[in-house]
Amino acid sequence: MRSLDNPRLVAVRVLDDVLGKEAYAAFSLDDRLNGARLIQLDRRLCASIVYRTLENLYLLDYALSGFLREPENLNMTVRNILRTAACQILLHDRIPDSAAVNEAVRLTRSMDLEGFSGMVNAVLRRLVDHRDEIVWPGEDEGARFLSIRFSLPEWLAEQLIRDYGFEEARAIASFRTEKHAVILRPTYGREKEFRERLDKKVWEKENGLFPGAVRIYGAVQIARDSDYLSGLFSVQGEGSMIAAESVGVRPGMNVLDCCAAPGGKTAYLAERMEGTGRVYAWDLHSHRVELIRAMTRRLHLENVRMAARDAKVFREEMEGCMDAVLLDAPCSGLGVMDDKPDVKYRHDRESVDALILEQRMLLDTCCRYVKPGGILVYSTCSILKDENERQIARFLSDHPEFSPDALPGSVPAVFRDRAGEYGLQLLPCRDGVEGFFVARLKRRG
Repeated sequence: MRSLDNPRLVAVRVLDDVLGKEAYAAFSLDDRLNGARLIQLDRRLCASIVYRTLENLYLLDYALSGFLREPENLNMTVRNILRTAACQILLHDRIPDSAAVNEAVRLTRSMDLEGFSGMVNAVLRRLVDHRDEIVWPGEDEGARFLSIRFSLPEWLAEQLIRDYGFEEARAIASFRTEKHAVILRPTYGREKEFRERLDKKVWEKENGLFPGAVRIYGAVQIARDSDYLSGLFSVQGEGSMIAAESVGVRPGMNVLDCCAAPGGKTAYLAERMEGTGRVYAWDLHSHRVELIRAMTRRLHLENVRMAARDAKVFREEMEGCMDAVLLDAPCSGLGVMDDKPDVKYRHDRESVDALILEQRMLLDTCCRYVKPGGILVYSTCSILKDENERQIARFLSDHPEFSPDALPGSVPAVFRDRAGEYGLQLLPCRDGVEGFFVARLKRRG
């Protein structure tokens, strides 16, 4: 069995990267598949095993735990072989149990783990024979039920219940899309050309919820498309579009995008200013600023000025100079865990608390750039209220010179009408877009 032509081996290597080395699943999978010799069917199998295993990691571990002694002390690769095989047994209807077991045993031997092959065989055969006897946590166990059934860290399950109540927390935790979409946004002013060109492409597509947005399904290599490379359209999530639209830019404005990379919202703002004014795009890391630079070249944007800046460090010469400031703050990213299930395992309470402190520092610093009568928009791709509504409530308490401002009428009513006292919280299970939070605040003139 060669590593380059075995989809199950590639899947295990990706899980080793993600769970052992904290790699991002999408990046690791792309890298591993690019180095593999797999037919398209096997590439899809590999991706399915990776993502279903990550989506259901705690459920699979729970199912296996009844047949293992001290699973937490098991070799990481062996554990991932067991997880991927259990995923095929419990969650893949079209894969025979015997194939899942036999391939796992072969895989163990091929990866120089011969000493574990007997154990792998025995554990998986017991899982096949006794899966209907597994006693799963019941709903009366609250956070533990959500944690095991929907593979959430228990701290996160507890937090969602506190924030939303059990029923809505369950809806959030259980949400899965059958098909994951890439969202395209036409370049401002080229919508008609975009539609004409799009009609000629053989992509599976449908209109998004945000005006002009198009959802593309399937293995489409957007970054190599000639129309993308020529600047006809960009890839941008609908929550991100709503955040940028909430700024309400007009031609001639001076706007600061504080944490701008990779540049999607910067481009949105610059395009709608029709080549006038200035969008100042900052990011902490120079290599990420280069992503913004590449984006401006592709889209031929000349009204963007980018720089590597720590937005927590105040720049006195810019105080009160901006018509609007957009702060898309570093966050837990838990609003996109349906598309990126590995994000669930990247945080604990302490890391989220550190992010909340960083968000507070960014808000307290960047608000000083807003001129009287100007706008501050704060956004995250999180669903945690401590990062969102409570963060804004704290900010308004500390900064009475700011007050909540209604989202502009250009934001679709289906979203605008959901806004609460401190902002708009979007939930995938309810709103059909990625989990996103947007607050629009106005500085008193």
